[in-house]
Formats: sequence, structure tokens, C-alpha cells
Amino acid sequence: MTEVEVATKAPESDAQEDTPALTPVILGDTPAQTGPTMGEHCTTDRPTPAGEAPQGEIRKLGGIDAYVSKPASYPTAPSKLLLLLTGGTGLKSANNQIQSDKFAAEGFVVVMPDLFEGDPAPNSSSTLPDAETEGSSFLEKFKLKAVETAKSFMIDMWLARHTEEKVMPLLEKVIDACKSEFADAVAAGDGIYAVGYCFGARYILLLAAEKALVQGGWSGVNRPADEEAGEGQGPSKKGPFIKAGALAHATLVSPDDFVGLKSPISLVCVENDPMFPDEVRTKGEDMMSKDGVEHEVQVYPGVPHGFGVIGDYADSHIKEAQATAFEQMLKWVKEH
Repeated sequence: MTEVEVATKAPESDAQEDTPALTPVILGDTPAQTGPTMGEHCTTDRPTPAGEAPQGEIRKLGGIDAYVSKPASYPTAPSKLLLLLTGGTGLKSANNQIQSDKFAAEGFVVVMPDLFEGDPAPNSSSTLPDAETEGSSFLEKFKLKAVETAKSFMIDMWLARHTEEKVMPLLEKVIDACKSEFADAVAAGDGIYAVGYCFGARYILLLAAEKALVQGGWSGVNRPADEEAGEGQGPSKKGPFIKAGALAHATLVSPDDFVGLKSPISLVCVENDPMFPDEVRTKGEDMMSKDGVEHEVQVYPGVPHGFGVIGDYADSHIKEAQATAFEQMLKWVKEH
């Protein structure tokens, strides 16, 4: 299999090989999930482009580890505050750190919080495997399927540890700390901006919304309290937390996540993406249009899920799409 084929192969494609007896349990088939959730590109980095290295620093904000990257001209020149929310590879990923640096070079103070508190997605590594599977023996294919089944189970367990009930309070702490420490940047943009990828993309929607929450925390973040039923003491409202947001190839998103959106949203989407199905995307578009939410949606054909994150690809089409997606997200947060 060529490098290009590895880059563009859909996460579920192994299940279509002519070995039905060995078909693995893929994400979405396990009892813990009802649909595709996270693919290889959400949990494993592409090779880092040659000559690029992180320029920022990891430090504490609101008691949470965060990668902070600043423009060379800051604080002399005004800069806006931008949250960057990652996929499963998390805080220590060099690619995610370089992605933050790219936004910092465009005039943003970038804060990339550790959404997973030191627990990135299982099987995250510095490069995607380039395993040769075509022509492999029956035993080699069997081993590969067993590994995939185990990985699916591990990711399901990891997702159960990192729910919105855990992630949203963490983000609130970071946002409060940013309002204090980077008050000048928040003021310069008249609010906080945010971009998110894969796992982190869903949280752009949650941060952009006003939600009626059950008292006592983030449980039920998308489930308003039933006042007539006497649940708790009635709903309280939170959000929106950001002025504008942009997200790329989201995972774990449901139509409910588009409820209550108040902030302008830009979506970078992949054509025929099993991680963000067309029916969810189009339902979300309809809801935003109906609610009068300013938004844009660009669907990129011929690219893999995860293409928007910094990483090296042999296919020039994917490289060009990656650059275009960055410009789309950058323009959105700059113009709002």
C-alpha cells in the first residue's frame, strides 16, 4: 500500500476487506457507542513537517496545563485571545503545538488547554503506522484485526473518561484564568475566539451556545431541566463563552449540539466523513439557518478525516486542502 493510500484510507475500510470472518468490532459497533466516534487521525499524529518545531511553552492556567504561544509583537501590539482545542493526541503533540504557533504568528495569543489532564487517547504516537497489509498472510491479517478490535474497546473506555461533564468545567477554569491573565487580549478582541479539531471541535459548538443546565453541574449540558416535572430547582443558563468559533472535522457531534448556538461558526468538513455524517452536518446547517446563526460550511472532497491538523502528506491535494482549511478558519476568527 502506498503512503497516499494510507493517508486517504477511511478508518472503516478494513471492515470491507474480503475476510468477513475476521471483521473487527469497529467504533460504533461496541455497546458503549451508537455511531462512528473517533478514527485513527483523531488519535495519532501524521509525521511532523521537516524543519518545524514548537515555539511556545507549557504552563498552568487555572490549575490546568496549557500550551501558550504568543505573537512576537505581543504585548506591544494588540492581540486577540484564541483557544485551540485538540483532537485525542492532546497537549504534548508537536503537531498540535505547531498548529497553535501558526495562529500565534497571525496575531493571536493562543492557549491550548490539556483537555484530557495528562491522559491522551490510547495508541497516540508521533506517526501513523505504515504497515503493509496487502499480500499479508492470513495470520498477519488476523493479528491486525485483533489489534483494531482492542483499540476500539480502549478508545471507548477513554471516551467514557472524557465526557462534557469533565471537559466543560475544565474549559471554564481556563477561560476564567485567561480573562484575568490575558485581559488585554480578551479586550482587544472584545471576547474570546476559539478553534477546534476532531474531539475538540464539538466543544466549539458547546462554547458557542447558551444552554439551560440542570443545577449541579454540566450533566445534562444538552438536556434542559424539566421544570414542570420539578427536576432540581429549574434551569440556569450558561454561555456563550466565545465570540466566534471555527471547527474542523468534528467527532462525537449530534444535532443536539447545534441547539442554542449564539456565536458565529465556521465548519471545515470532510466529504463522506463517517466521523461527522452528512445527515448530522445538514441537520446542523438547517438548525443554524432557522435560528439565524451566522455560519459557513465548506466540504473538502478527497481528503481524510483529520487532514486540517498540521502533518506531512505525500498527496499534494491533501497538502493544499490543509492550507486552505487553515485560511478558512483564520479568516473567520480574524473577521469576527
